[in-house]
Amino acid sequence: MCRNIKTLANFCPPATDDEIHASALQFVRKLSGMNKPSRANEAVFNRAVEEVTLAARQLVASLVTTASPRNREEEAQKARERARVRFAS
Repeated sequence: MCRNIKTLANFCPPATDDEIHASALQFVRKLSGMNKPSRANEAVFNRAVEEVTLAARQLVASLVTTASPRNREEEAQKARERARVRFAS
């Protein structure tokens, strides 16, 4: 999976529409192999992003879990620590 796509489920506060759209955009970019589509492919590309956004929004809203919601700051700190360990020379 693309490293830029972040987990959006089970956070407090919930994922925003902008976060869901950004993940959908990254997903479509990865599938299509293009960062910015040509004019000939722009409509198809944008439609795919919107469809994936809708599916992702429905998925995130529909998931049920017994785990307590994750804290965004704690998860960001964990990610920074993983990066520090990974890229330490």
